[in-house]
Amino acid sequence: MILSLDNSFNPFPKEKSILFENFTFSGGEPHIKILEDLNDTKEVTITHRIKSFNDIGLLLIAVNALKNMKVENINLLLPYFPAARQDRLMVKGEALSVKIYTEIINNLGVNSITIFDPHSEVTSALLDNCNVIENYTFIKKVIQQLDKNTLLISPDGGALKKIYKVASYLQNYEVIECSKSRNVKTGKLSGFKVYIDDLNGKDCLIVDDICDGGGTFLGLAKELKAKNAGKLYLAVSHGIFSKGLAELSKEFEIIFTTNSFKNIENTKQFKQIKISEII
Repeated sequence: MILSLDNSFNPFPKEKSILFENFTFSGGEPHIKILEDLNDTKEVTITHRIKSFNDIGLLLIAVNALKNMKVENINLLLPYFPAARQDRLMVKGEALSVKIYTEIINNLGVNSITIFDPHSEVTSALLDNCNVIENYTFIKKVIQQLDKNTLLISPDGGALKKIYKVASYLQNYEVIECSKSRNVKTGKLSGFKVYIDDLNGKDCLIVDDICDGGGTFLGLAKELKAKNAGKLYLAVSHGIFSKGLAELSKEFEIIFTTNSFKNIENTKQFKQIKISEII
């Protein structure tokens, strides 16, 4: 059975969903009540999209509620794992946030935790009983909609390892390496570089795990066009898009993402592939 804590996100549509109600007390505490008798239920998978610490709170009390109802086996599907980008200490005084979140989840004592395309291997290394869904199927669904000679673009050094694995999975796709500089104190981006002299008008697909404000991709798009790129496309596993899609849509023919973080209506320039088609 499935307990989908986000009512607009159900990656297991054919499985029976458990009825529940939840609300937040006036003091800010989340609360949940399971509305079904689960006496004969041995296993439940909880799905949730974590976008705030309150979402974590709802997840914690949901696990506790199921355990109180004597459910023996509990699994989690958390496609977007929070704080996965904060996987190393950059400046003095920071918290190693991903370690905090993983410790909280580990303390639940669930059977398994499934995540989708984490930012780095740090998250999966810190999580107990972790299953990682790589971005291979997602990118395959994207590339099938593009010209077969499209180049795969790695936006920075951090994405290199994963993009070469994707290229190997897809077979016969060339990878172009790029880089950028970031001021760790201010977050300002600069120094975008594309390590090829001439792209010869070929279409380019930038592949990355997360798009937040989009500054990396806007800066890189200008450099790719300066190197004679053809049509530009963007594929990000987790679309936060905190600054919207307007500026990105000026640079990219189509932006691809999944519904791991939120639902966005499909348009001519925006395509969202459901997690249910990937897992």
